[in-house]
Amino acid sequence: MIGTVFRSADVPADERLDRWRELIDRTRATEASTDHAVDFSAELHLMELGAVSAWRTSFPPARLRRTARSIRRADPERYHLTLVLDGRLALVRDTGETAATGPHGLLVDDNSRPCEVHARDAGSAAGGRAGVVAGVGVDIPKALLPVPPAEVQRLLGRGLPVRQGPGALLADFLTGLDRQAQHLRPSDAPRLGTVLLDLVSALFAHTLEAEADLPPETRQAVLVRQVRGFVHRNLHDPELTPGAIAAAHHVSLSHLHRVFSGQSQGETLAAWIRAQRLERARHDLADPAQRTVPIHEVAARWGIYRASDFTRSFRAAYGVSPSEHRNRSLAGRA
Repeated sequence: MIGTVFRSADVPADERLDRWRELIDRTRATEASTDHAVDFSAELHLMELGAVSAWRTSFPPARLRRTARSIRRADPERYHLTLVLDGRLALVRDTGETAATGPHGLLVDDNSRPCEVHARDAGSAAGGRAGVVAGVGVDIPKALLPVPPAEVQRLLGRGLPVRQGPGALLADFLTGLDRQAQHLRPSDAPRLGTVLLDLVSALFAHTLEAEADLPPETRQAVLVRQVRGFVHRNLHDPELTPGAIAAAHHVSLSHLHRVFSGQSQGETLAAWIRAQRLERARHDLADPAQRTVPIHEVAARWGIYRASDFTRSFRAAYGVSPSEHRNRSLAGRA
């Protein structure tokens, strides 16, 4: 596992709020207060991914205040993003500007500017968990972001879209990062930080219509992540070809081949699609609940309609035929 995990249940009651504050303060010079100090119940998983930090937390309604004095004492020179998963956030600047967002909203903030954040639960009537605010925070050094600071200022306090495009990629990455944390090693952290920086950069540039300002390697990394997500959503489609994928992403086929191969250690896009389809079929063939589903139907479900092609490719990939794999897997579960 990477990062530091805090669970209030593991800490004496009179130390819980202070310990949580200390972890928050490691990335943000913020003073936290709550009306639930006596029965404070929270979790926080802080992941330091090289120079970038990400943290998943849930806590009772609270107020987070960043003053000019605390900034002078320790200005982290970072941008902060908050992906709200449960509850609502309202951000109030010292200038009087306000911004708010609810579940599946993303707020951008500057850790060098004073503000106050009011975190409220959505309540069961609104579909959230009563008494709980939850989200994923990201802190990125300003110096690492390839988008000009004057342009980023236009995003501060705005709710950015996370339903599609780069925003959806970022939201999926953040939620997946927390789920997979226990399977990650410290050596994975810098690479994950690079991916996170690329995704934030792409979201900012996309929102500002400034994609041309991004380094080529960032644009390429984000394109490949977009393509992989598109493929996973459309594996069932037999017409899912590199040409169709290039058209869907408004790039030339030659550019797509070059970028994908460069980002995938030489593996071609067609080979990767085939591997994904075979892996999904392999999983289904080993599922006892699907033991009566004909093999050709399992293959067709994942876009492979010629039985002979499926058998040949499956044997080449796994060393056994689809029927042998099914029989061995189900026998082992009997």
